[in-house]
Amino acid sequence: MKQSTQDKVEGQLHEVKGKVKEKAGQIVNDPDLEGEGQGENLAGKIQKKIGKIESVLEK
Repeated sequence: MKQSTQDKVEGQLHEVKGKVKEKAGQIVNDPDLEGEGQGENLAGKIQKKIGKIESVLEK
């Protein structure tokens, strides 16, 4: 698997995990878990963008 594709997939995974943690933090009223989810969601978006940039540069 190309590095760009792997970054896109891993980024999407981190986004989903982050959204789940964020919602779980809201449900159980845990601001630390909610913040951790927001951070992971953002990290996933960044990693996905890096994958898109890498795929453009590979061409």
